[in-house]
Amino acid sequence: MKKLLIAMTLVAVISDCLLHPFYPQFFEARFGVVDPKRVGYYFAAICFMVMIAFPFWAFVSKKVAELNILVYTQCIAGLLALYCYWTTSYVEFLIVSLGMVLFKGSYLLVYPYILKIIDKKEHASTIGVLSVIVHLGGILGAVIGGLTVDLVNASYIFLIMSLGDFIQMGVSMYILKSKAYDTSRIIKENTNAISGAKKIPKTFIVKIGLVTMILYFSDFLIRPFFAAYWESISVYDSKFISGTMYAIPGFVALMALWMNTRRKTEKNNYGGIVIALLLGIAGLMLQGIPYDMMVIVGRVVYGWAVFQGVVRFDVLLFQLSTPESYAVDYSKVHFFQNLGVLLSSFSVGLLVDGKGLQIPFLVALMGFIITLIVYYFIFKTEMRVPTKKLANT
Repeated sequence: MKKLLIAMTLVAVISDCLLHPFYPQFFEARFGVVDPKRVGYYFAAICFMVMIAFPFWAFVSKKVAELNILVYTQCIAGLLALYCYWTTSYVEFLIVSLGMVLFKGSYLLVYPYILKIIDKKEHASTIGVLSVIVHLGGILGAVIGGLTVDLVNASYIFLIMSLGDFIQMGVSMYILKSKAYDTSRIIKENTNAISGAKKIPKTFIVKIGLVTMILYFSDFLIRPFFAAYWESISVYDSKFISGTMYAIPGFVALMALWMNTRRKTEKNNYGGIVIALLLGIAGLMLQGIPYDMMVIVGRVVYGWAVFQGVVRFDVLLFQLSTPESYAVDYSKVHFFQNLGVLLSSFSVGLLVDGKGLQIPFLVALMGFIITLIVYYFIFKTEMRVPTKKLANT
């Protein structure tokens, strides 16, 4: 069941990422909207919907099983995606597409659900796989989206989105009805581990949330207009190539996962996060230099850094939580992260409109530096204590 759920997550992420690199081009081609501030505001609205959607569905999952929720929510999301394809009204598109995001966001429940049905010793490797799935989904989504914009029409992306939603609905129904899968199975921790986890201060979740909020703000600041930035400095006039450049961090994440699984050594998550943030700073500096090769090298370094940092933050979160609290704790941290993305989305349109396509990299660079400083001062005590000891004290 774990492999099937991971495959379903990949479909969900691909469906979610199809249009991400091309919103400026999409709004101009479909509705004649060229104002970057409007694109930024729409991104912000999407982030707000995701921000409230996941905690809501996490609350619902206390009463209704996750897969049962997905059957209905993904069906509704698929129908709304079809409406987005058909409508020619800008206002209707805005309203319906945001409703689609609200229901589509329920797929995030799969992440903590997978971790509930596996042993805790598998968490680090599984979180790495899921992180790669997010990057791989970004790769395939960007490439498929770019090909669709280049060869057909941007509107057809919503047909692909709806197909992805209906596939998730079908897989959820299959797992629920198949006798081969026990959907009530939850791996329980031993009593000592649970009691030890309960001694972890509740502020730990807030600490992770605050630091990753700044990190996600900085990371997502460079995303909406990256394809446009690349096209402004490159001689290649192709949405496919733009989408491929956008997806480089995803390719790097695959390599990073492969190397992590080969090491098989105990990782210092706290120290590893510091190294990841320093590499992220270097990657952002390189991407801000308007030369093709510098940007490509910067994307590689940055992709490695973001993968390693995000995985380690997630490992810390689930290592110090309990299966019964996974969805709720993850939704709390996810709320902070999406608040960072929301603030980023509000800011990026104004920044690009006033200062040009290069400015997001400078602001993101400052954000990573602030993240590193805040992280060090908030976690300097925990950095002296091995993660395993912290989880069992």
